[in-house]
Amino acid sequence: MNTRMKGLMEAEGLPYGTRTHTYNSRLAQELGKWAETQEGGAAIHKPLYQAYFVESRNIGDVEVLVDIAASAGLSAETARQVLEERLFSDMIDADWDKSRQYGVTGVPTFVAARQGVVGAQPYEALEEFLTSVGAQRKSP
Repeated sequence: MNTRMKGLMEAEGLPYGTRTHTYNSRLAQELGKWAETQEGGAAIHKPLYQAYFVESRNIGDVEVLVDIAASAGLSAETARQVLEERLFSDMIDADWDKSRQYGVTGVPTFVAARQGVVGAQPYEALEEFLTSVGAQRKSP
């Protein structure tokens, strides 16, 4: 699996380290949902990716996540409170419920016109999928 993922990431120009563990990402999802409510919060996605896929850090650990939030310019103190009090847990539950309703079985999943493609896909496959559901290419 590591070899396949490394190849996929390299093909897209993304860094990928040697992962020896898979960590529960639930708390990271809650942190990301909170970050979306903060100015500049979208900046958290790159350090979360880096921590998990490149550095093999445990993104299920509150201390690791607080450090990541701070590195993204977010409040470490507020991030800790969000994680310890599980303030965004209900929102993630709702996201998971919606995913189940849509039949999502893996990530990433791309959905358009009530159809979906599961898993990391090459650009050409996504282009073909979007064309098949009627998407039109925009003029430059």
